[in-house]
Amino acid sequence: MATPPVAAGGNFEAPPPPPMQPPGTDMTGICFRDQLWLNTYPLDRNLVFDYFALSPYYDWTCNNEQLRMRSIHPLDLSQLSKMTGMEYMLSEVMEPHLFVIRKQKRDSAEKVTPMLAYYILDGSIYQAPQLCNVFAARVGRALYYISKAFTTAASKLEKIGYVDTETESETVEPKGGKEAIDFKEVKRVDHILASLQRKLPPAPLPPPFPDGFVPPSTAEAEKDPENQQIADPQPSAVDPIIDQGPAKRMKF
Repeated sequence: MATPPVAAGGNFEAPPPPPMQPPGTDMTGICFRDQLWLNTYPLDRNLVFDYFALSPYYDWTCNNEQLRMRSIHPLDLSQLSKMTGMEYMLSEVMEPHLFVIRKQKRDSAEKVTPMLAYYILDGSIYQAPQLCNVFAARVGRALYYISKAFTTAASKLEKIGYVDTETESETVEPKGGKEAIDFKEVKRVDHILASLQRKLPPAPLPPPFPDGFVPPSTAEAEKDPENQQIADPQPSAVDPIIDQGPAKRMKF
């Protein structure tokens, strides 16, 4: 059976600590604050990076950590520009309330690619969300409120229509008795009749009177309607039917 290695002093050798893993890219759901450190040290541009290094956002494999191990200020740009890899830069400062730290990848002294941004607001450290996530959240929130507005409007319209149908049925029931009138069907029939009336040609003019026919004047009838009813009817001077001549008998 193999025995564990023993040091010269007789103590067991402790295994090496696991390497620190770089932080994830999306850590917007957490917040870091060390109140004990804030009560002990002032939060300014000289010590803000030491405070940021305590947070889970800090990448221990960055170039700033190498400068700290060499007792050089971790934000010394003259030293960082000579290195390549991940680094942190202090981009915006409003002492003592706001500090913005940018994580970037340096390829050369002049070429850097921004990766993420962090901000320290009154001692609390947050990761700034990416622009695409901000747009997605704003669009999703707008769509939610638009859908909610349409749902509310539809429910109110349904209630209004239900109340109108109730009032119409209440007014129709005492008049119509047992027979119920469907107003929608009446409106539909009226609409069909009106459309057919628009499609049909206009009514033709009445046919003319035959030759020699003189219509009786309605003025006299309007003046004395009682005398007109009592008086015997008199044959008209001109027969309205065209004169066919004397009747002819059939010869056998």
